[in-house]
Amino acid sequence: MAYLPEPAFRHDQPRRVGILLINLGTPEAPTAQALRPYLKQFLSDPRVVEIPRLAWWPILNLIILNTRPKKSAAKYASIWTRDGSPLAVHTRAQAKLLQGYLGNQGQQVVVDWAMRYGQPSVADRLAALKAAGCDRVLALPLYPQYAASSSGSAIDAVAAALSAQRNPPELRIVKHFHDHPAYIETLAQRVRAHWQRNGRGDHLLMSFHGVPRYTLDRGDPYHCECQKTGRLLAEALELPADGYTVAFQSRFGKAEWLKPYTVDVLHQLGKRKTGKLDVICPGFVADCLETLEEIAIEGKADFMTAGGGEYRYLPALNAEPDWIAALARIALPHLGGWLEAAETPADRTQRLARAEALGCPRKK
Repeated sequence: MAYLPEPAFRHDQPRRVGILLINLGTPEAPTAQALRPYLKQFLSDPRVVEIPRLAWWPILNLIILNTRPKKSAAKYASIWTRDGSPLAVHTRAQAKLLQGYLGNQGQQVVVDWAMRYGQPSVADRLAALKAAGCDRVLALPLYPQYAASSSGSAIDAVAAALSAQRNPPELRIVKHFHDHPAYIETLAQRVRAHWQRNGRGDHLLMSFHGVPRYTLDRGDPYHCECQKTGRLLAEALELPADGYTVAFQSRFGKAEWLKPYTVDVLHQLGKRKTGKLDVICPGFVADCLETLEEIAIEGKADFMTAGGGEYRYLPALNAEPDWIAALARIALPHLGGWLEAAETPADRTQRLARAEALGCPRKK
């Protein structure tokens, strides 16, 4: 196997700890031309579409990639910002703020971010962390609930990238955080703050990204983890059983997906003349197409067309200070032993002296 070019090993290279935040991905522009390669990469992932390749290839390349890019581009255009894709904007901010937050806590950690599909790629950012001297890396997929098609695929990408390195870093992975107290409390505080500003709603809809029903039958824990997140959030808000609904959005194709479908719940709540409906998407820690267009725009239209009253979408956690603090609480336990081994000034002096004795020039 031919490995990627490796920087020359240096005895005077400081050992650093890196965190790589990984999100789903986004096209580079809200255009059909940019959507086609993005969708091809996404829908070619066997973790995402578990259909035999021979059967799926003609459907993807001859039908979907010739029809869907234009439709998707229009949706992206409706939520695109001056700074680019909302998902990229928020994920980039999360990485920058997390590094600053940890630095203020005395933890010298390099935090970077990557997208599973599109740019910046997982492989590129892992290479960047290595170039920054990180020989220990924590991969943190930003999916609270584990699914093979999301977290599992992100882990695949990390493994593939490291397998191409001659000298890969030590690796740890955050598999999920669906029931982490800091995550649940941050969600709950988001709802409480919304109620304080706008008054309590009549019902709370928790909409999670959907996956095919067969994944549950094959052992995927995603459905159970979404239900647990919903239950814990409802308990934190002291909601009765009939005060909230857990549902699943983004169904694609004709196969059965996890139920109830968000669109069906919106129609039902609208027909019941629900006066004030609050909607939150706990599975998304950054606003994106699925939250801003599918839920905030299309969902509102579905609800109000069915007879509903006021529709109130609660933004994702994004780069709010309480979420950055919670993200640090999620990450830090996984860094145990790494940060404690951080280099002191005396250690650095001794290391440089040893390196010089071995003939390694001091790094300027």
